[in-house]
Amino acid sequence: MNFLSTFVTFENLHEVRRLCHWGPVIALSVIAICSTMAILDSIIWYWPLDTTGGSINFIMLINWTVLILYNYFNAMFVGPGYIPLGWKPENIQETQYLQFCRVCQGFKAPRSHHCRKCNRCVMKMDHHCPWINNCCGHQNHAYFTSFLLLAPLGCSHAAIIFIMTMYTQLYERISFGWSTVKIDMSAVRQFQPLMPFSVPAFAATLFALGLALGTTIAVGMLFFIQMKVILRNKTSIESWIEEKAKDRIQHYQTGEEFIFPYDLGTRWLNFKQVFTWSGTPKGDGIEWPVHPKCHQHTLTIEQLKQKADKRVRSQVQYQAVEDYNGACCPLSKGLQTFFRTPCTEEPRIPLSKGDTILATRGTKWWMYGDKVLSEEQMRAGDRVRGWFPRRCVEKCHYDTAASDSTSDKKVN
Repeated sequence: MNFLSTFVTFENLHEVRRLCHWGPVIALSVIAICSTMAILDSIIWYWPLDTTGGSINFIMLINWTVLILYNYFNAMFVGPGYIPLGWKPENIQETQYLQFCRVCQGFKAPRSHHCRKCNRCVMKMDHHCPWINNCCGHQNHAYFTSFLLLAPLGCSHAAIIFIMTMYTQLYERISFGWSTVKIDMSAVRQFQPLMPFSVPAFAATLFALGLALGTTIAVGMLFFIQMKVILRNKTSIESWIEEKAKDRIQHYQTGEEFIFPYDLGTRWLNFKQVFTWSGTPKGDGIEWPVHPKCHQHTLTIEQLKQKADKRVRSQVQYQAVEDYNGACCPLSKGLQTFFRTPCTEEPRIPLSKGDTILATRGTKWWMYGDKVLSEEQMRAGDRVRGWFPRRCVEKCHYDTAASDSTSDKKVN
């Protein structure tokens, strides 16, 4: 009982609730289906106790499943690491370089961001992943990326097993006209399978093959995206901040030179910031090694500049000229809008003709901003913001400040 009590605490039980979400349910279902079918098909195709090759194949298959689940659950339950509630730097003068989080009632440490899903400021936040129902950040970045590597490898192995099982079982039953295909099946014919390869077994294998191939392609692409930012010692959010920094400098022609502060110069040094032999990432999640020409608050100062620039640019109003129902991928708004929808969990906001929006950022096909609400809604503390198709709005061709001052004169 004492041994169990060290692991089963109220906090651990609370974390188990993360499994009650569509993301982990789907992810674990795919892992369970592919692993179970691969084990059963291995017994049918290549009996592990008959040959050395069969034993190695079976051990590798079990190994993939164990490693995938180990890294998946670590990514979910270890978590990204959170900035303490009410945190502030030891040197109070440094608060001028930091943003204040009203929800956590504390300052945001360098590289941290507030996650609306987790309702906490996350250390070195990369993104909130629905598949683990948690954020990917400082403490679980290595586990998450390892899962993204191992899942395609395991699914590729499973796909080979599925293909070979169907081929060997159907080889003598159906003629596909593969007269040129010659595969030595003497080893697998030495043992008659314990389970018959029936039509339901064939359908289940074919379904598992589709899941395995889809997972290999989709998760494999995510792995390469993650490695691209890790080798530069960035996060997905910081890549976006760097892009906006270059846009700000070019827009205002300030002549500044923005150097990303956390790139240590070589891919190997950047790689070691995330992956270590102990499994624990370097650093405490608050202070970081930086480029010689930068300091701890180089990026936070740039974020404050972008916030100020955002307020200036958001004074330009947009008016809705088309209705939009808030769909994630609206086909009625054009193919480009459909396929270029932002890959984010940030909400979409429905629009009606005549609505006014203060846009703060956007892409070629989508924009993000705040809908202008009535005075009653604003007094109630309501706020409606999110993404909407760019084609649904037009820029208001008047100066908001000028119109406000004119209205004030009329009142006076």
